[in-house]
Amino acid sequence: MNWFAVQYWAWLWPILVAPAVGSFVGVLIVRVPGGRPVVLARSCCETCGRVLGAAELVPVASYIAQRGRCRFCLAPIGRFHLQVELAAVAVAGWVVAAQPDPAQAWAGCILGWTLLALAWIDLRHQRLPDVLTLPLIVAGLVVTAVQEPWRIMDHAIGAVVGYGVFRLVAWAYRVLRRRDGLGQGDAKLLAAAGAWVGWDGLDQVVLIGAAATLALALVLSRSRLHAGLAVPFGPGLAFGLLVMRLHG
Repeated sequence: MNWFAVQYWAWLWPILVAPAVGSFVGVLIVRVPGGRPVVLARSCCETCGRVLGAAELVPVASYIAQRGRCRFCLAPIGRFHLQVELAAVAVAGWVVAAQPDPAQAWAGCILGWTLLALAWIDLRHQRLPDVLTLPLIVAGLVVTAVQEPWRIMDHAIGAVVGYGVFRLVAWAYRVLRRRDGLGQGDAKLLAAAGAWVGWDGLDQVVLIGAAATLALALVLSRSRLHAGLAVPFGPGLAFGLLVMRLHG
């Protein structure tokens, strides 16, 4: 096997494993907000409760083969898990196209898949779980120490500044409006952004995140914005972070 073949497979592997990772991400989205076990609990049909076999857990293919229905009770299967699996493939494709180096591509995919879980959870439950945001901060600093050790101080400062700035904004909003505007999860996600892109990329993460959140608000409100509309900032921040990591 020549060098080009090795490089080809190194680039292709993230996309090949993406459906399986997407299946796991779907489990995280469903179980983490409720504090349910992620690894130990068996997957089952949400209608009849029957435990699913290995053949029914093949990402994407099982849904297509079963025509979107449970093999036992024939109840329709929601498209949620299929959508997450396809989204994980899209994330992997985007990362591999933007990061030709295999090591950087794997780091980018891990970041992208974690951000996918966080964004989806925030959309569903208006929260960003510590079990995902805090390891993301550590991972960003570790990846920086391995790939760009000369920038580790910039990224460490970015994590501190990211958290501190959003906590200050949240405090000021609470004082002025007498209600919460930004949660601690948003501050921890911005800290993760600082760990991955450095302090000098935080302004662009926030700018892109704000634009993406405004677009999301327009979609959710069907083009009619109003003061009472609650739109999570996490998905926008996640998008801004991935954009800056891949293209910043």
